[in-house]
Amino acid sequence: MLNAKASCLCGSVKISAKEVNPKFTVCHCDTCRTWGGAPFFAVHCGTNVEIEGSEKIKMYASSSWASRGFCSDCGTHLFYKLKKSGEYNMPVGIFKNLKSLEMDMQYFSDQRPDYYCFSNETKEMTSTEIMEYFAEHI
Repeated sequence: MLNAKASCLCGSVKISAKEVNPKFTVCHCDTCRTWGGAPFFAVHCGTNVEIEGSEKIKMYASSSWASRGFCSDCGTHLFYKLKKSGEYNMPVGIFKNLKSLEMDMQYFSDQRPDYYCFSNETKEMTSTEIMEYFAEHI
């Protein structure tokens, strides 16, 4: 696990994540691709996260099991947060100095559009597999 610091573009929100998993995931679902214009590259940060400037965070309940947070000043995507566990998944790109990252899993692989693909060998989960997983963990 890595200890990492991040901030939004304008610096209004600063994040300290104490347990960043260097094995990151990529989500190809329609919601993630609409939210960011591309797949969501995320590192799992657990619940040991400190946020400075939380009054600048706007939350959006994107599903029955998770919400997305972004800076209300500059719009930077800050996290995808599971409602039940409180665990954070954060965009890889907001952390400036993460080392030894490895793409480990691709979610909603059956929703990946034909116009891109990754050469990395990863585990993959389809929409059905993801929905079954969340049905058990919500």
